[in-house]
Amino acid sequence: MGLIKAAVDATGKVIGDQFKEFITVPQVEGNVLLCRGVVQHGSGNSNYTEGVITNGSTIVVPVGYAMMMVENGEIKEFSAEDGAYTWDSNAQPSVFEGGFFKGIGDSIKEIGKRITYGGKAAMDQRVYYINIKNITGNRFGSQQPVTISDPRYGSVEITYNGEYSFKVVDPAVLVTQILGTDPKDVVTVDEVVGGQLKTQFSSNVSTCISNLMIQNNISFNAVQGYKNDVVNVMNTLLDESWTKQYGLTILDVALNINASEESKQIIRNIDSQIAMGQAYAANPNGMMAAATGSAMQNAASNPNGAMNGFVGLNMAQGVGGNAINAATQTPAQPAPQGSVPNPGEVSINQTTPNYPGSENQQ
Repeated sequence: MGLIKAAVDATGKVIGDQFKEFITVPQVEGNVLLCRGVVQHGSGNSNYTEGVITNGSTIVVPVGYAMMMVENGEIKEFSAEDGAYTWDSNAQPSVFEGGFFKGIGDSIKEIGKRITYGGKAAMDQRVYYINIKNITGNRFGSQQPVTISDPRYGSVEITYNGEYSFKVVDPAVLVTQILGTDPKDVVTVDEVVGGQLKTQFSSNVSTCISNLMIQNNISFNAVQGYKNDVVNVMNTLLDESWTKQYGLTILDVALNINASEESKQIIRNIDSQIAMGQAYAANPNGMMAAATGSAMQNAASNPNGAMNGFVGLNMAQGVGGNAINAATQTPAQPAPQGSVPNPGEVSINQTTPNYPGSENQQ
């Protein structure tokens, strides 16, 4: 293979002077996504040529980084396993052997192994390091309220915000995309995901919320509990722009969803109506009596309102009594056929009495 594990001393450090070149990651901030390796020329190579990595040189791959060697615009080597390697230009490249990124070879074949710098191939050898750690603390939020269709509350106006983390899953795609448009020695996270990709992420969150409500038949305020589903849906929505174009994938999303004040009032009213309906279904008579009592109290508190009508018609007592009776008494049983009416009852066969003057109306 082109990269061969290098020997180390008892302390685990590479003896740099015995190699012609010694390439490692420069001192960079934690927000660096990709950087060009620093070449240190040891005492074994006093007559070196810039841009050329000679046989016997050592390339160090730190923990949390992947390494990619580019020669004249062609990806020659790749490794995501930390350690020290000796470069052997005469050996077969190990880039297609699989390893940590098993699909890296397919990506390089699809790309064509060519990386251009401003439209021109780089006529030298370069080593690039890609940050493959979980990159956290990326904030997002809606620029303005969004109206969604909720299965419980209807049209609801919401805003959302939160943080997400992502990771490089295809370094070949990332390097090709970045170096083909912006051949810098250091590229930060913000330069890659701080602009268009961040906008695409934020704009797709509302679609993610709507999809999860439909799929799970839930309201918007329950979506936050479907954390894994949020991640899966976001990766599906961002597959074309994040994964295929930049080799990135979303690992985690912390999502907060808030309704507008107007929507909150609508939600409270609907929840109250639903709660009353459920209570009525459990105890219809009790709820009828309570509702009637509440209506009477409201009428009594209005000096010019419905209570005047209640008093004028002498109905208040009757309505209240009927409601209470309906809640506390069992329904009366019908009288048996042929039974004798109780004293004071009027029989349907009773002769209509004659009133004075009625004979004149014959």
